[in-house]
Amino acid sequence: MEKIKSFLQKNIVPIFILIFISSIIPISKLTPQYLIQEMILRLDRNLFLVLSLLIPIIAGMGLNFGIVLGAMAGQIALIFITEYRIIGYQGVFLAMILSTPIAMALGYFSGNILNKSKGKEMITSMILGLFMNGIYQLVVLYGMGSIIKISNPKLILSRGSGIRNAIDLQGIRRGLDSLLEIDVLGQKIPVATFLLVGLLCIFIVWFRKTKLGQDMRAVGQNIEIARAAGINVDRTRVLAIVISTVLAGFGQIIYLQNIGTMNTYNSHEQIGMFSIAALLIGGASAVKASIPNAITGIILFHMMFIISPVAGKELMGSAQIGEYFRVFVSYGIIALVLVMHEWRRERERRVERANEISDSKGETI
Repeated sequence: MEKIKSFLQKNIVPIFILIFISSIIPISKLTPQYLIQEMILRLDRNLFLVLSLLIPIIAGMGLNFGIVLGAMAGQIALIFITEYRIIGYQGVFLAMILSTPIAMALGYFSGNILNKSKGKEMITSMILGLFMNGIYQLVVLYGMGSIIKISNPKLILSRGSGIRNAIDLQGIRRGLDSLLEIDVLGQKIPVATFLLVGLLCIFIVWFRKTKLGQDMRAVGQNIEIARAAGINVDRTRVLAIVISTVLAGFGQIIYLQNIGTMNTYNSHEQIGMFSIAALLIGGASAVKASIPNAITGIILFHMMFIISPVAGKELMGSAQIGEYFRVFVSYGIIALVLVMHEWRRERERRVERANEISDSKGETI
């Protein structure tokens, strides 16, 4: 009985979402084939981004809302490859290469800021993302075309400086997805993208076993003990954020090449919130997360996004009301997940304090 209770408490969020989805699937009347194809599409787009959150969690830095900095680096790289007119999978991989130094610089800056706010990394990374968004928009809106040479008329505004609000990525649209695509029972599987995601999963598993990975785990468990053991705590934490930011840049490029268009000033803004919500829905926490949490979370979170508006339309008889229903339910679920997450953390703290008191009494006796 205790095992069942413990399992339910640890997985209350995914269980709640699963019950909710199961209750509205019949109302939506969507076919299993459609849902499977949509899930393949959403995993293709979002899994790399969500996996980029795992490394800072190992290092005890919580949920990195600062992955939006990596997304900005990816988008700047996409602007350059569109300017150079490089298409296909070559354009996708070149964008990844170009985004790497930008993401490393942003990650280094972010990591050093977070080292000044130990214990408050999540809120600091969120505010840092908002601050850097202003810098990004300043560079893209005023710097490109005037300081940074951009001559492609499809990119530049008529005044001669500033990037257009929407950029057509037709040249690299599905450049990676279509590189190796197979058809299984009528479902298109982008094998090349999933191979890249698989390599990232292997890297994460391998990385945890390396000296640096073990150092990050030690830092995540107890900073003072890690410092006493001779680990350079600040450097280790900065490296965790740099790796996460670079991976987020790759993830944003994969995401946008699948969509085929980029909103220059808004595409990156919700990346952090939605990726973190998906990870939490998958049963992760700010101190513990795994690859299965990322996969489960994306499936549950995006299944809710797909089904909610259709179910709302069927219930209310209006597509517009169905869309309001989707927004209401989606953001409501995110708020609920974050509240449940904080409740779990507080409960874990109480259990730890109770154990410490019990141990101290035992030692006194």
